[in-house]
Amino acid sequence: MARKSHVDLIGAVALTAFALNFGFNQVVVKVSNGGFQPVFMAALRSIGGLAILVIWMRAKGISLHLPRASRVGGVLAGVLFAAEFMLLFNALDLTTVARSSILFYSMPIWLALAAHVLLPGERLSRVRMIGLVLAMAGVALAVADRSGGQGSLLGDLLSLMAAMCWAGIALCVRVTPLSEVPAEQQLLWQLVISTPILLFAAFFFGPFIRDLQPIHMVGLAYQVLAIASFGFLAWFWLMKVYPASGVASFSFLSPVFAVLLGWLILGEDIGVRIWLALGLVAAGLILINRR
Repeated sequence: MARKSHVDLIGAVALTAFALNFGFNQVVVKVSNGGFQPVFMAALRSIGGLAILVIWMRAKGISLHLPRASRVGGVLAGVLFAAEFMLLFNALDLTTVARSSILFYSMPIWLALAAHVLLPGERLSRVRMIGLVLAMAGVALAVADRSGGQGSLLGDLLSLMAAMCWAGIALCVRVTPLSEVPAEQQLLWQLVISTPILLFAAFFFGPFIRDLQPIHMVGLAYQVLAIASFGFLAWFWLMKVYPASGVASFSFLSPVFAVLLGWLILGEDIGVRIWLALGLVAAGLILINRR
């Protein structure tokens, strides 16, 4: 498909479906933690995603070898990728989907702050600064809210740290030669590096298997197929076809969907302050991602 100058109806539908998919994944991880130790499940997801990605790249004729100049960036991105999901999966074991999602999808805040300091061409405009303040206020409100008794401060902080690792990956891709290689190679190295790290780390988080049921196996398969492989590939395709600013502007939908699905599917008790935090973060993300 030819590159578009704006997000058309097809793009809007695809981006909304993508945001719903990633929002739903928060619920899937939360449920799947009942059958798998979180870090071990993250490792299995990387293994499955890696296998599918290699098959895909072979079929498309995309090289599996990363250029030498890009390898340092690839290793760094892979380490951050492992840390991101080690933190996030453990966070969802401790806190609610609603709280974790609001904090995890604050990633653009930390990316915008880092880019403002490190990248001369990425200075924050007045509108984006307002968005940053709104989103940070939402994050602070979510962390400070201790009502309902369903979340934990540790889980909230792990979600926030996972968001910072995610921002670190995005920044790594921007400032290293890794930006010059195909997106599939970027993802390949993140999966290659993260797999052994997660497998090794899993030994320090208790038994690998909990009360394993068919629903947990389905959840793992969903993560492998809909997120770790084809989900990320769909994201790369959208970035190739539509302007980055237009694609990023839909990022606020993922935490919205995650909070709603946590409420509808898991019956999470979401207080007024969490809804307010979600609104502040969503409004902030819209302004931060404005071109």
